[in-house]
Amino acid sequence: MALIIIIISLTIGAVGFHFTVDLSWIDSFFNASMILGGMGLIAPINNDSGKIFASFFAIYSGAAFLSSIAIFISPIIHRAFHKYHIDSKTED
Repeated sequence: MALIIIIISLTIGAVGFHFTVDLSWIDSFFNASMILGGMGLIAPINNDSGKIFASFFAIYSGAAFLSSIAIFISPIIHRAFHKYHIDSKTED
């Protein structure tokens, strides 16, 4: 599930950068990857539509990254709860 979120996010970013900033497909993919990874933009953006897209994509990237990490980590945490017998019910 986390991989699907990442692939969809990269596709949205690459298509958006390609059409709003007029970058090549490789540069668009590179910019989308760097924003999703938290590194920031690589190519300069000279038009307003590209700046608006980059702003919203950066906000989305934070949410997509946190969501994919939560999906990836939740089975590990769930298993740890079972291993250490952590129960959500409290006994009075």
